[in-house]
Amino acid sequence: YDPKYRRILWLTFFIAFFNQFSGINAFLYYAPRIFELAQLSEDAAALSSIGVGLVNLVFTMLGLLMIDRFGRKTLLTIGGIGYVISLGLITFYFSGIWVSMFFFLFIAAHAVGQGAVIWVLISELYPDHLRAKGQAFGSTTHWILAAIIPALMPYLFEKIGAAAVFGFFTFMMVIQLFWIRINVTETKGKTLHQIHEELQHHA
Repeated sequence: YDPKYRRILWLTFFIAFFNQFSGINAFLYYAPRIFELAQLSEDAAALSSIGVGLVNLVFTMLGLLMIDRFGRKTLLTIGGIGYVISLGLITFYFSGIWVSMFFFLFIAAHAVGQGAVIWVLISELYPDHLRAKGQAFGSTTHWILAAIIPALMPYLFEKIGAAAVFGFFTFMMVIQLFWIRINVTETKGKTLHQIHEELQHHA
């Protein structure tokens, strides 16, 4: 462990951490059940689940087109604002057909922001000799949380209700916005050497 890489490790951890504490995988794994809890009919819940996949595809492609034009930090900020708005609406209006529209907004915010940025940004943080280990660390953090958080959803839905769960995710995304503002370094247009020098200088 080299102290000069401390900041990079923490950036990697929190990028993956906030990715999952948006509730994205919890929602994707339980989308039909969540739409049913929102009192959508069985057919409407099924169609909404299909719509989630289409929105995810379209806005992921949009995010990939935007990432080098607008930058990683900008997309994380745009997506983070979208998270807070969509999850806030879901929390306060968790009933009826409008919930599916709010979830579409949530998926769009994720696809343009965290979904498009996470693996690109993590790969840029590390020098060549550490890139494989760094991405492995980010992937491990991401997928451990992607297993734990969704596994808790049925229990939490029963004990505190879906609206409260998404209220917690909203709160986490407000924290993420502050974290992005303070800690994330823009890497757009910089060489890997420039990125590593800047990160180590501020470690």
